Amino acid sequence: MSASAAFPLARASAAPPLDLKARATAAALQAKDAAGDNASADKKAELTKAAESFEAIFLRQMIGAMRSATGGDTLLGSSASDQFRDMMDARLADDMADKQSFGIAEMVLKQFGVDKP
Repeated sequence: MSASAAFPLARASAAPPLDLKARATAAALQAKDAAGDNASADKKAELTKAAESFEAIFLRQMIGAMRSATGGDTLLGSSASDQFRDMMDARLADDMADKQSFGIAEMVLKQFGVDKP
């Protein structure tokens, strides 16, 4: 006995029309997928922001280590100048991270499986 004789509906090439309940279910699944895409986009945006923040913190630490390796400014050395130098270093690190020239954030995103556009 052939398969087409045993299953007469298998011979029909066109899919049977969906009833209203099935259409509503399909629409609900599509809406859920769209909401999932929005949640995925939100998660991707959060990961991108966290990776960029990590790059800025990493660069701050690197600049701080470079600054401490030097002898320092003995001519005008004071706690106030040290504080302003630290603020300048933090701003420099933030600017360097915004330019994304080091690629640290990009590597962190790749570790999480996110390809940054």
